[in-house]
Amino acid sequence: MNLHTTKCIKFPFGFWAGLEQLGIAPRDVARQARLPLTVITEPKVTADEYFAIWQAFSDLTGDIAKGIIGLVTVFETAQYPPDVLATYHARDYRDALGRMVRYKQMCPPEKLLITEEGEACTIELEWQHTEESGPEILVGITLAYLLELGRRGTGQALNARSVEIRQPMGDVQMLEAYFGCPVHIGTNRNRLTLQRRDLDIPFTTYNEELLEMLTPVLDRKLSEKQISPSVTETVKWIIKRSLMAGRLDIQSVAKELNMSDRTLQRRLTEEGTSFKHLLTQARHEQAREYLADPLLDIKEVACLVGYEDQNSFYRAFRMWEGDTPSHWRSVNAGSPHGKV
Repeated sequence: MNLHTTKCIKFPFGFWAGLEQLGIAPRDVARQARLPLTVITEPKVTADEYFAIWQAFSDLTGDIAKGIIGLVTVFETAQYPPDVLATYHARDYRDALGRMVRYKQMCPPEKLLITEEGEACTIELEWQHTEESGPEILVGITLAYLLELGRRGTGQALNARSVEIRQPMGDVQMLEAYFGCPVHIGTNRNRLTLQRRDLDIPFTTYNEELLEMLTPVLDRKLSEKQISPSVTETVKWIIKRSLMAGRLDIQSVAKELNMSDRTLQRRLTEEGTSFKHLLTQARHEQAREYLADPLLDIKEVACLVGYEDQNSFYRAFRMWEGDTPSHWRSVNAGSPHGKV
């Protein structure tokens, strides 16, 4: 791993809200994925963690097909992130798909390829920045959302021509009822084929003024995505994601970044910090986040921020806040991110 490939993937808040509407607690998904609970409030993850969350959702939902259709249909338009909102308010279905392909670059590891030929438009799903294939449920949801986008934008009950998916997808008949076409399992690609004529249907949700505001902002963000984050940002991010795994030292983080620990420490010094400082800062910030959640007991919080015993955590927290964890919680209970 290097600084470029550690770029984060951000889950939209609507994803977690959608889980709750399906009767699945976000914290259960985070735990099933073996990720810190703060991934729900600060949902920035690596590609491996991104896949782990989708796999956890799949494990908890039971039938894959049910999970695909459930999440795609329950996801409220008002909760779309800006890049998806830009596709929803596009001029027509073709414009929306084009924007989706462009802005998907900001959310690896999915990559979409569109081809128009004859009466068909094919959209193929590939993976970027990773050699792994995504979980089955992620493949299904990605393809289903592309059709859902057309249905919501045009206001018409559009059907696909065909769907091809490499992996098993649970109840195929349920998927065929949703897509309105045959769903072929065990193929050599993941592909959605649409009626090409449907791409010319105008979107009833077209909003030229909103697009004029969103497009330059999204294009700038897309350009910024090509710039690697600072070493400090990357190290702190890795630390937060690794606190639960046990003892964390500079050697393990340096190895993940494919550099020596001496080089990493030098880079951090150049940016005016140190590994020890970032570790303390990460633990402090995570502790505040967790303590703001009344459903977590203090012993569990201590474990989540990497302390083997509760007493060590108490001493550290007193040093950070000049207060005990229990009293701090009573004062700050319910405050977002543990802030008053």
